[in-house]
This record gives sequence, structure tokens and C-alpha cells, in this order.
Amino acid sequence: MELFNSALGKNITFVRPPYFMISGLSGIPNIKHYYVFLFFVYVISVLGNTVVMALICLDHNLRTPKYVAVFNLAFVDLFGNSALVPKVLDTFLFNHHYISYSDCLVFLFFCYTSLSMQSLNLVVLCYDRLVAITYPLHYQMKITNRFMLNLIFSVWIFVIIAVLIAVGLLTRLSLCRSVVINSYFCDHGQIYRLACNDYSPSDIIGHVLVVLILWLPLLFILLSYIYIGYALTKVATMQERFKAFKTCTAHLSLVAIYFIPILITFTMGSNIGFNARIINLSLTSIIPPMLNPIIYVLQTQEIKDALKKLFKIRGQSKITIKK
Repeated sequence: MELFNSALGKNITFVRPPYFMISGLSGIPNIKHYYVFLFFVYVISVLGNTVVMALICLDHNLRTPKYVAVFNLAFVDLFGNSALVPKVLDTFLFNHHYISYSDCLVFLFFCYTSLSMQSLNLVVLCYDRLVAITYPLHYQMKITNRFMLNLIFSVWIFVIIAVLIAVGLLTRLSLCRSVVINSYFCDHGQIYRLACNDYSPSDIIGHVLVVLILWLPLLFILLSYIYIGYALTKVATMQERFKAFKTCTAHLSLVAIYFIPILITFTMGSNIGFNARIINLSLTSIIPPMLNPIIYVLQTQEIKDALKKLFKIRGQSKITIKK
């Protein structure tokens, strides 16, 4: 505990700059076109996730544990992109590069909370598919709406506490090396490296959170699908195997979209350029929330049926009004 409370109880004045400057991309001609592209991605994301959430609320057939998790994923995507994209556009499209110290920490909290929830929500959906395929007879007893709500609530509490700890440790740092954050948002790693006192607690919590929120979820998902694949080999017919695996395709697509760009960035490490790293990480944060609702609409029969039903009802109501 001494390591994490090195400044507690001591008469130390912390240097907290009144503002930070978020540098973003540099040396790229016509870079504003990229931010306009992000704006259109954001609009599609808002519309898509709102539609998915509305369908789940309106269609009683979708009020199942699986779609409780899908609703939470859509909410997290909407919440995350709304926390990140408008601020990014304001910063770089309208040249408001300066952000106050307190606003930066709030920005960091919301961004990291949403990114962490995206990863852990994929774990929740994976667990749902794992039980549904490997224990089909016990699925309805084990995975209830109440269980799923409690699981999602627990994940939210864990993420909020973890991110609050990371933010709290930043407040114990004297940030006197610079006020420039070399990223596209208030990046935790970039901020604590500006400290001129001991930042090892922030460095440790940063690495721990990467393991807890990125690598362990990915490991759990990979092991789960290995077990699902093994379980499907025991299914009698190829048609039944295909039908069971088809229920996982949407989730596997989401996993690939979320984790592959992150893995590429971490694998290349210092070999990837500064601008390329920012573009890759920004797209990793913004593109999945746009694609997630599209994937669920295209690859999930229940969602497609609910959408067709909604359009059919609206079409019938219009005909009735005309009569």
C-alpha cells in the first residue's frame, strides 16, 4: 500500500496544470476530411444503435437474456461514441485543442469506461452462447433475465471502480514535464508520463487494467469457442452443428472487429508510426460501435424479423389512415 499512497499523509504540493493541449494527428494534409468521416460514422452509429435498442424494447420476443446483453452493448456503443466523437470533432475540426485539467479527467473517465464495457460485454455475450450451446437443456434455468441483469450490473460496477482508481491515481501526480498530450483524447498512458514525481502506481494500474479488460476477456472468448467447437463435434448431424454455430457468427464478427485492430497495434509496438497509431486506435474506438448494430441486423434472424414486423405495422397503419 505504501507504493500506492506514497504521497498520502505528506506535505506535498501537487503541480496540476490549468489545461492540457491534445496534439492529435500532425503533418497530414487535408486531415479535416478524416474528422468529417468520423462525423458520418458517428451519425450512422447513433442511428443504428438507437434502432437496435428500440427494437428490443418494442418487440416482446426479444426480451430474452441474450438481447438484454445486446441492448447493453448498443447502449455502451451509443454512450461511448457520444462521449468521444463530439469532443474529438470539437478539438480537431474546430481547433479547440486546449482542455482544462478537470474536464480532461472527466473525458478520460467516460472514454475508458465505455471502451472497457465494450470488451467485457463481449465476454457476457460469449458466456451466453457458451451455456446455450454446451448446456442447452439447462440454459433457461441458468441464464435468466434477472441473472443477465445482475451480471451486467456487476460488470458496470467493476469497470467504474477500476477506472475511478486509475483517475484517482492521476490526481496524485505532479504534471510538470509538459501540457501536451500526444493522442487524440485524454489518454491515461500519455497523461501519467507527463509527471515529474513517481508515477509507478499509475503505470502498474495501467498494465493491470490492460490485462483485466483486454487480454483476459480475449483469452476467455478464445477458450470458450474452443470448447464450443469441441461440444459441436458431439452433435449428431452436420446440419445441427451448422445451425448451432450460426448463432455465434454475429458475436464472432464483433470480437474480430474489436480485438484485431488492437492486437495489430500492440504487436507492431514502436514499429508503427505516431499518426498511424492514432488513426488505428481512433478507428478501433469508433468503427465497432457503428458496425455492431449493422452486424446484428444482418446476421441475427430475430432482429431481422422484429425489423420486418415494425415496418409491416407502420405500413398497415399508413394504409388505415389513408382509408
